Amino acid sequence: MFKILVSDPISDLGIQQLTEASDVTVDKKTGLSEDELIAIIGEYDGLLVRSQTTVTEKIIEAGSNLKVIGRAGVGVDNINLEAATKRGVVVINAPDGNTITTCEHAFAMMMALARHIPQAYAKTTTGVWDKKSFLGVELRGKTLGVLGMGRIGSEVAKRAKAFGMNILAYDPFLTADRAEKLEVTLASVDDIVQGADFITVHTPLTPQTRHMISRPQFEVMKKGMRIVNCARGGVIDEMALVEAIDAGIVAGAAFDVFEKEPPQADHPFLSHPKIIVTPHLGASTVEAQENVAIDVSEQVLHILRNEPFINAVNIPPVAPSVMNKLQPYFNLGEKLGSFASQITNGAINEIHVEFAGDLSDVDTQPLNRYIVKGVLSRHFGGDVNIVNSMHLAKTREVNVVVTKASKTKGFTNLITVKLIAEGGEERLVAGTLLQGYGERIVQLGKFPVDIAPEGNQILISHNDKPGIIGNVGTLLGQNDVNIASMQVGRIVVGGEAIMLLTVDKEVPDDVLVKLAALSEINTAKEVVLQ
Repeated sequence: MFKILVSDPISDLGIQQLTEASDVTVDKKTGLSEDELIAIIGEYDGLLVRSQTTVTEKIIEAGSNLKVIGRAGVGVDNINLEAATKRGVVVINAPDGNTITTCEHAFAMMMALARHIPQAYAKTTTGVWDKKSFLGVELRGKTLGVLGMGRIGSEVAKRAKAFGMNILAYDPFLTADRAEKLEVTLASVDDIVQGADFITVHTPLTPQTRHMISRPQFEVMKKGMRIVNCARGGVIDEMALVEAIDAGIVAGAAFDVFEKEPPQADHPFLSHPKIIVTPHLGASTVEAQENVAIDVSEQVLHILRNEPFINAVNIPPVAPSVMNKLQPYFNLGEKLGSFASQITNGAINEIHVEFAGDLSDVDTQPLNRYIVKGVLSRHFGGDVNIVNSMHLAKTREVNVVVTKASKTKGFTNLITVKLIAEGGEERLVAGTLLQGYGERIVQLGKFPVDIAPEGNQILISHNDKPGIIGNVGTLLGQNDVNIASMQVGRIVVGGEAIMLLTVDKEVPDDVLVKLAALSEINTAKEVVLQ
């Protein structure tokens, strides 16, 4: 008999399958302090929480029988994942349970924005009958730009099509084939900014998406367009948006999220007559709250019964013998995936991973997840982890192919990551662990190199001509960028070559532009490996 503790308010319907299971006993005890939880958690096999309970390391350590922690929601910030992983406790969430709810809220915000519904309501309830001030626009025939075509963005696009809207869609993993299946037009961020009448945001907040719509985008935006953000605060530059509305570029905006929540009382969004705001209500429906609890309850049962499960947000237990062989390669694998992703243009169709040497005899599934996480983290940031990485790749229709070979080109072990992007572009990065030197990148495309995968790096493609290295060093020195190490690779004298530089700090965009403009240099890209 399994015992499960529910420590936060969760609907009885949401946990009905737990309470009705013949092999499970459920106790609901809400509002417990950390000490109170520590005192009783040892007798439970599972813990079910929402956002109120903070599951600390002490609580997890006291959970001597604890096998699973379920979060009835998306975020797991209130759960110490590292402590859970160390103890072999699986942490699961419900990433799909609020998809429709958030989609519908975004669409409701868009309609309210188009017809000035909150403003008209507020004025009407004061006794003023004013029809002239609230002239709206139809959605039919308008162009909607969807930034992010994951679960929620795809559902928004479906509903927009039903309203007769034309859809421009951007997602770093959206291919032409998938766009055709979704009946949307594949577009770049610039295409959407310049051509959309409405823009709705459905991307995670990462260094790449932070302020992806800011002053430069507003300057070229179609006059009179409208913006909806029910995803993450910070994707749109809030102050730049206010300026764009006041300048007459943007007709209005509707936001469910803020860069800092709750916002300060003097935040300009709260008093601006052309901005609609709600307090992060995207997942706040009866159905969503029940759905996430139902989803988590189902997976908790699977885990306790030793059945296949999904939606884990930390790595599931791995046999110690396998873990001992793979663990030294986790960091290297993730960095190889990240490096390959950062030098790849366009939507990624396939991830090819080859393990050679010692790794060819091991079940590499845990390592595969680190590599795919590295590839996806450029676009998903903290929303991708070592367990959901394979699932995210599948939902974006990114094919992951893993092969093994006994020959290693002279190395004891070798990991090769090759990305194939739409249009056939291929990017290959290979790395190994060298005794006494640690992690090394040993191949980029067809070029042999030898460099540590760390920090800020500049990858330069150039023609093998005298003076190029000197020109690069001079330009970087003039711009206060110090070179820590350099590798040059070539196949034949005077032919195509690459230069890989490790530098001491982030390289400004304008310096990369200057590098690419130097004679005999073809491209210059920065790669950042944390």
